[in-house]
Amino acid sequence: MKIVEKRGYDLGVEELYAILRLRQEVFVVEQNCVYQDLDNHDAHSIHILGFSDQKLIAYARILPPKELYPQLSIGRVLISKENRGKNLGRGLMQHTLSSCQTAFGNVEIKIMAQYYLVPFYQSFGFEIISEKFWEDEIAHFYMMRPARQRNQE
Repeated sequence: MKIVEKRGYDLGVEELYAILRLRQEVFVVEQNCVYQDLDNHDAHSIHILGFSDQKLIAYARILPPKELYPQLSIGRVLISKENRGKNLGRGLMQHTLSSCQTAFGNVEIKIMAQYYLVPFYQSFGFEIISEKFWEDEIAHFYMMRPARQRNQE
């Protein structure tokens, strides 16, 4: 998988379309959730795009502090359905966390994690900071990754 990083305003029309299409495939159609994916945060975010043979198959979005939460945030993390089970999520998340470090330094990172992905995010140092709650009929937790010292990365 080839990973490309782009700021929101630097995305081309075809890249933006591919992102929105893949997010709709996974979060709206596959998970059967009717929700407003276009949330006015894409322009100010850093987009992590994973390609295989020039097709977008993986994606994550980094939101600067105060864009969604007071803390830096990562969201919309996904691997296309046909590419799951190949350990691509781990590589995507490692790259995303590295990009967070490069762009923002050692800061807390807050996420909203689907229940079944909690162990995955815990493996990257995220800790549950909320009670379980339901969003779009899917169980979630808020999780936080504390600011890290260089030797903890």
